[in-house]
Amino acid sequence: MDVHETITGALRRAVGTRGRRVLLLLTVGVGVLAAAALLTGLPPAERTAATFAATVHAFVSVPLPFVGVLLANDLRRAPGGRVLPTLAAATLIAVAAGLAGDAISGAALAASGSTAPDPWAHGGGLAVAGVLVQVLAQLVGTGLGLLVARPGWACVATIVLPLGAYALLTPLGAVRDRLTPYGALRAVLGAEPDGPAWARWVTAALLWGVALNVVGAVALRRRATRAGRTGTDAGIRIDR
Repeated sequence: MDVHETITGALRRAVGTRGRRVLLLLTVGVGVLAAAALLTGLPPAERTAATFAATVHAFVSVPLPFVGVLLANDLRRAPGGRVLPTLAAATLIAVAAGLAGDAISGAALAASGSTAPDPWAHGGGLAVAGVLVQVLAQLVGTGLGLLVARPGWACVATIVLPLGAYALLTPLGAVRDRLTPYGALRAVLGAEPDGPAWARWVTAALLWGVALNVVGAVALRRRATRAGRTGTDAGIRIDR
């Protein structure tokens, strides 16, 4: 991998193998299945924009971080690679996934025959929230992909760690929603996303999105530095 890789190059890596393309299709597919399940089992009076958005985006956010894990793991296998283009590409993919989730939710609601009083209430805010939820989920994936050597374990960690933190912090109530991605999802994809809900997403994003990736990038740079020193030392010994 070229250490001077661009965002376009990172996007190409995201679809560079059959497995990765299947993963992207699966990410959208689980959203479609979630919407179909709601259409089948949800009473017409409960079919609202909030109900569809929360469920569809929750399902999409499960496999999406695997994409971020794989992109970040590429950097671990090529010490010296630039982190920012990969993070930017991963974010663009997350935005696309969020918009796809919005489209799935909207199409399902339009076809649902809803009898709710105002089924499209807060649709715009929920659409924005859906994109932000996927961006945070993806950044969890890139952060853990930078930190965990084996991508399989990193993918598992994208599910276990956020949900485990949510369960452990349950006694703290609203604090839990500020400190976990799932709590932030529930807040911004509620019936009426408001100021406190957005604040919870921001706090969770700073912790699980920004801080996790900063730590991962620092660890990656230190690893590359150690590898460089080892190579230099080996060269000195050979010269001698």
